[in-house]
Amino acid sequence: MSLKRSTMAVLMALIGSAASAFPQTNEVSVMVGRTFISNQAIQGATFFNSDVRFGNGLTFEVNPSHRVFGGDLSLTPVRLELPIVVNWDEDLSTGANLIPSHFRSYFIAPAARLNLFAGSAVSPWVSFGGGFGHFSESSTLLYGGVNPGKTGTTTGVVQGGVGLDVKIKGRYSMRGEARDFWSGVPQLNVNTGMSRQHNIFVAGGIVVHF
Repeated sequence: MSLKRSTMAVLMALIGSAASAFPQTNEVSVMVGRTFISNQAIQGATFFNSDVRFGNGLTFEVNPSHRVFGGDLSLTPVRLELPIVVNWDEDLSTGANLIPSHFRSYFIAPAARLNLFAGSAVSPWVSFGGGFGHFSESSTLLYGGVNPGKTGTTTGVVQGGVGLDVKIKGRYSMRGEARDFWSGVPQLNVNTGMSRQHNIFVAGGIVVHF
């Protein structure tokens, strides 16, 4: 091996060792999953299939976090996190042409997360926080025609979540999680008697620690 290659190999090894020596106080996760919303009955409806049904839309999350309490080997470190969750296409259905065909939802809910046994290969965690959400309702009704209702609804959100991190190799972990974003309701043009709803996001993905 040439002197240049030997020197480069030594430098890379030293950089790798130095990087691993620094505490991994930050992380970012990328998740893909589905959002589940319970059916809502339309009050006073006289037509067949009078529930508003939700389609479990494909949903994405990016979540940076920073450790604010506890070390790498701490049993219960605390992190501040910023889950940003986008449900890109939540299809709707019911028996009459009254509601939007679909909506998109966006949730941003800063939270505190407590990891248990963070220094081990498997680490369960709980999260709690709050922020805001936005529903972007379709401008088209379910069976065609212009949606006469509002097409933008902003709401406060309370977030609670549980999950499990499993170390893979080095700075990478796998994560499975479930988060409940308790929010206001989108503009559906019908009375369901609901002022709040549970948006339950179930997902899996990758975490990078640095």
